[in-house]
Amino acid sequence: MNTPIEQNSFDSVKWTNLADARLGAKAIAVTDDWFADVNRMLQPEEPVWKEGVFDDNGKWMDGWESRRKRFEGYDHAIIRLGVPGVIKGVDIDTRYFTGNYPPSASIEACYCVDGDPTDATVWEEILPSVSLQGDSHHLHAIVDNRPWSHLRFNIYPDGGVARLRIYGVPYRDWSSHPSQESVDLAAAVNGGRAIACSDEHFGRMGNILNPGRGINMGDGWETARRRTPGNDWVIVALGHPGVIQKVIVDTLHFKGNYPDSCSIQGAYVKGGTDEQIETQSLFWQELLPSQKLEMHSEHGFAAELNDIGVITHVRINIFPDGGISRLRLFGLIEQAVGTKV
Repeated sequence: MNTPIEQNSFDSVKWTNLADARLGAKAIAVTDDWFADVNRMLQPEEPVWKEGVFDDNGKWMDGWESRRKRFEGYDHAIIRLGVPGVIKGVDIDTRYFTGNYPPSASIEACYCVDGDPTDATVWEEILPSVSLQGDSHHLHAIVDNRPWSHLRFNIYPDGGVARLRIYGVPYRDWSSHPSQESVDLAAAVNGGRAIACSDEHFGRMGNILNPGRGINMGDGWETARRRTPGNDWVIVALGHPGVIQKVIVDTLHFKGNYPDSCSIQGAYVKGGTDEQIETQSLFWQELLPSQKLEMHSEHGFAAELNDIGVITHVRINIFPDGGISRLRLFGLIEQAVGTKV
């Protein structure tokens, strides 16, 4: 694969992929996907190459691929994001598309309060036309603080894209949420973000905030085997400040590699940047004292929690290493905070 294109690039690690099919992202319209189904482009797994595999329409490709255009115009797909959000950057991934990638692409966006776009919808360009290369990542930062619910992904004039990843912060109008209704403040769909970790050798830290239970070990967070003193950890920024009432730590699918125990610290962080969080977290209060874990199980903790008030961030510590599938932090939102992004 070619070296990723770095113009206008950004760090995608701490942002949620709003176009992840696991969050419910879906292509609701496409001009042409003759060779490869457009929704393959939204799958969370890395694209693969299947040597010598063909279907009725041609070579099987892991992504979206349209036919060779023999008339004016270009192809596009309209995508409903899994959750509306403020977009921080995009990755247009053309891996394994070599002689059949689009020479360029652009992205437009809209925000629909209810339902999907119509012919009357006004689209805003958030990524002007950019040049593409074959078999490459194309990372581009987006500087725009408005939330979007749908994208129109344009490729000029035709061709194939393996994956489209849209990184950002999920948006939710918290002003309409009942203050006494418990909600998972760590959930990705509610704006929770995994922003730092000690290690993610086998599985990404952001997976622990995804909806539902994990489908396998790869759909969780797993560290390498620790050969030095210490323990592994993940820091999560909550989708909204709140008081945590119940914690669920799920080790589903982790059997010979689950952590022996875990604990959780929390804090109300004011100011600063994500990069400063790691050092600060050493001194956060203890929300959940150390608890033993079992393999392949969902562990619920409520009575064990310490009352540390309203918090914005947590750090889950696992001892000494291993993997967990999901982390749920149920609680009440902070009163009179209003809408948060």
